[in-house]
Amino acid sequence: MIKAVLFDLDGTLADTARDLGAALNRLLAEEGLAPLPYERIRPVASHGARGLVQLGFGADLPAERMEALRVRFMDLYDANLAGETTLFDGVNELIAELDKRGLAWGIITNKSMRFTDRLVPWLPFAIPPAVIVSGDTVGVAKPDPKPMLHATGQIGIAPEQCMYVGDAERDIQAGRNVGMKTVLVNWGYFSEQDRPEQWGADIDIDHPLQLLDHL
Repeated sequence: MIKAVLFDLDGTLADTARDLGAALNRLLAEEGLAPLPYERIRPVASHGARGLVQLGFGADLPAERMEALRVRFMDLYDANLAGETTLFDGVNELIAELDKRGLAWGIITNKSMRFTDRLVPWLPFAIPPAVIVSGDTVGVAKPDPKPMLHATGQIGIAPEQCMYVGDAERDIQAGRNVGMKTVLVNWGYFSEQDRPEQWGADIDIDHPLQLLDHL
């Protein structure tokens, strides 16, 4: 029996791609390069700062150069964290219904606490999350099982009684690693290289409210 639903953040609950893309384009401008169109940025938005920097500057950057650009990207994103970020349509209705049914909900994201500590309270969630685990909360990020186990420990619900919802392969891996039922959201951020049909999610959904059919 499912007693809690835990979610990834970027590309699952919140559409953060435009603000992430704006930070990347500001970084490109600082480096004298042309901006990238949103259509190229959105599919990579779940791949973190490193993935976005590689999109803009290439995957074969020297390590020092990559780290410098990554740090600068994070500073630029931090300066305009939520200019265009919104919840996906149906998310708040889903969360309200989960609460009505007596189910806990929470967030497990690879986003740094530096961002989640400010962004999550700002987002207009109908009910506050019971737990928030960021990418650096326990020193390792998904797909490592530790963030998942930390979250379930915080809410006092066994992993097998939890459902994990995300849009990336690491989300499905992380949930499966601890025995959670896994859900892939088809509105998330997928690159051309992604093969979500091979990730082994238990369920995939096209709209947040479809999740209710599986509880």
